[in-house]
Amino acid sequence: MLTFIGLGLYDETDISIKGLDRIRRSDHVFLECYTSVLTGTTPEQMTELFGKEVGMLYREDVEGHPETFLELAKESDVAFLTAGDPMVSTTHIDLRIRAAAMGIRTEIVHGASIVSAVCGLTGLQNYRFGKSCSLPFPYGKWAPTTPIEVIEQNIADKLHTLVYLDIQPDRYMRIPEAVRMLEEMAAARGVSIPVYVGVARAGSGSPVVAAGTAAALAGVDFGGPLHILVVPGDLHLMEREYLETFAGL
Repeated sequence: MLTFIGLGLYDETDISIKGLDRIRRSDHVFLECYTSVLTGTTPEQMTELFGKEVGMLYREDVEGHPETFLELAKESDVAFLTAGDPMVSTTHIDLRIRAAAMGIRTEIVHGASIVSAVCGLTGLQNYRFGKSCSLPFPYGKWAPTTPIEVIEQNIADKLHTLVYLDIQPDRYMRIPEAVRMLEEMAAARGVSIPVYVGVARAGSGSPVVAAGTAAALAGVDFGGPLHILVVPGDLHLMEREYLETFAGL
């Protein structure tokens, strides 16, 4: 069996009792550590709590050569650990399809997701979110345009946009940098973004949530990663009151 287990948002203690039990009963335990990471813990701390050695999987391991651990799941119990909830990432959806094609039984143990955590921390209602997007670091002269296209359409539809910020092995995109990039894209398309909402370290004991204009957020110290950004559409009265109360709007 291959069991997808969500670890939650911040550190090793976010895991559910069910997830911890499945890990301890598994023959092999792997942590996927490129789509997201738990910044409040280390592999060593996970190993100590779980009572199992944790193998690390990177992009090439999961997308290029998943047969390495899928073959193990044919004859033994394999735990595939992810930050957040496993099936928020399309990479993991594809992996479950591949496992099914190989005749491998799969199960999912869900974990707390940034998708729902953002709603709780910002007060933005989940049914008012449109399509989400990812904002990657520029590469050479290439810079993305899809994020502003998604945001522009969502604003036209009066919907909020969840913007996932790039995670790389040696750096994490932070809210001020993301806002600067989006402001440049918006200016090039003649789009106005009146309000941003930044969230840092969701799930920790000290999350930071701040809402305001691009200029206002430039002066906020969000601290360490992980960061995520929301571009709201039209705000409901209760959403606005929540942001005024808890995010300094």
